[in-house]
Amino acid sequence: MRRSVLGYFTGSALALLLALGATTFFVATGTAGEPPADDPATTCIGCHEQVTPGVVSDWKLSKHSQEDVSCDACHGTGHTSAADVDKVSLPTPDTCAECHEERVEQYKKGKHALAWAAMKAMPTTHGLPAAMTDGQKGCGGCHKIGIKTAEEIAQLKQEGNLFGSSACDSCHTRHTFSKKEALQPQACQTCHMGFDHPQWEMWSSSKHGVRALLRQNGTLDDGVAAPTCQTCHMQEGNHEVITQWGFLAVRLPLPEDKQWAADQVTILQGLGVLDPSGQPTARLDVVKGAKVARLTQEEWQEGRDKMIATCSQCHSKNFAIAELQKGDDIIRDTDHLMAEAIRIIAGLYKDGVIPKPKSYASSFPDLLTFHDAPTVIEQILFEMFLKHRMRAFQGAFHSNPDYSLWYGWSEMIRDLSEIKERAEEMRRAAKK
Repeated sequence: MRRSVLGYFTGSALALLLALGATTFFVATGTAGEPPADDPATTCIGCHEQVTPGVVSDWKLSKHSQEDVSCDACHGTGHTSAADVDKVSLPTPDTCAECHEERVEQYKKGKHALAWAAMKAMPTTHGLPAAMTDGQKGCGGCHKIGIKTAEEIAQLKQEGNLFGSSACDSCHTRHTFSKKEALQPQACQTCHMGFDHPQWEMWSSSKHGVRALLRQNGTLDDGVAAPTCQTCHMQEGNHEVITQWGFLAVRLPLPEDKQWAADQVTILQGLGVLDPSGQPTARLDVVKGAKVARLTQEEWQEGRDKMIATCSQCHSKNFAIAELQKGDDIIRDTDHLMAEAIRIIAGLYKDGVIPKPKSYASSFPDLLTFHDAPTVIEQILFEMFLKHRMRAFQGAFHSNPDYSLWYGWSEMIRDLSEIKERAEEMRRAAKK
């Protein structure tokens, strides 16, 4: 197996190979001094049982092994010894598509495929240490599931960030590539948790999650109805993972409710998608390209209908519709708080109380600058948007009342109070 071979040929393992050379390679596959067998799996296993035994044991447990899918199917035939590890091929989704075409095509239509592009589109990304993005020790650690261009892969390789281009192995971890593992909610846990999207914390402590985890550990019978992440977001195994409200909970067309529509316009202006006059900006193309929002009623309704069908497997259809509508209502109400906070800071720009950064495209604070917002009051706004608003509506859709109220709505109320108080103090100070 050669998936991660470059990273493993270090230290004592490399010294052993260089010292023993071809003898080690051939002894592992046959008689010393004889050439290796023609079967690529035999030659790879012979070497890697000594160098990366965990990789080999995982592969032996895999469906690939059972179906005689050998190492060269994913890694090519360029690498045959310690001297040519740079010739190993690392798989991409297109490699997986050679056997799993339908699933890869589904994946390419969903938001996971766009994760890398979405990360790169964020203006604050470029101010982060490279190890956190391309090195995958921050945003890139999860966003690596997205498709990368050939140029991006070449650049990553040049930077020494060669690994993490497969995408499929984010859930079907190498080298078992287990379907059973990918079906477990823990497969989603490592990315869908934390500051701006604590779905794991919400779901696992909801009644849905508690029942699913009790079923998983054997406390409840296997037949107990308890939805996991995959139940709701990958119906019938469809890898086109996408949600109706998208990551930012904005959509087009605007709501019929006039107040909500006005609040959503303000939020879209804060996101830089609409200019001060309400006209689309170039950033709208980024939103479209990364699919972080649904931009037609038909697209949004299609996703909602799928979710209602899933919920209706355990609940009445009327119950499902009503519960999802409550989530919509919470977005409406949190948007009103959010829009008020955005307008307060836009007013500080307008009146010259705080300088508007030259990089901002409009007279509104840029919600996508994240922690790079230049003043404390703007950083409170960023946290209100990306942490507390997220928790309010995501908690509702994940059936977690505590997250919706105390970690979401309540925090937003306090954020708004602090923004109002600081704004007044700043205005008084500016008059002196």
